[in-house]
Amino acid sequence: QVQLVESGGGLAQAGGSLRLSCVASGRTFSSYAMGWFRQAPGKEREFVAVISWSGGTAYYADSVKGRFTISRDNTKNTVYLQMNTLKPEDTAVYYCAAADGDIVTTLSRRYDYWGQGTQVTVSS
Repeated sequence: QVQLVESGGGLAQAGGSLRLSCVASGRTFSSYAMGWFRQAPGKEREFVAVISWSGGTAYYADSVKGRFTISRDNTKNTVYLQMNTLKPEDTAVYYCAAADGDIVTTLSRRYDYWGQGTQVTVSS
């Protein structure tokens, strides 16, 4: 079992920045690919970014490419999402997720563990 706890959400102005963190506990963190997803009110959960266990591979949704950066520190069992140049359409609950076996995927159904989410609100 892996427990995931997100933090760092809050209110930001358009053009501003936030950094989300997700701390994992339980099984060996470095054996999992880690992803970030988000869900806005009335919309389905969507992929944001994913990073491999080594940090050597990362993918981003087109909507955040060039603005968001995913990273991880396996010594701290933590994955980060640096969000810059925020837009009102980035407003959502952001979830981190862990995929066993270092499955680097954009598909939410391939993830085995999920955090509770952290709210990000971007005002115009």
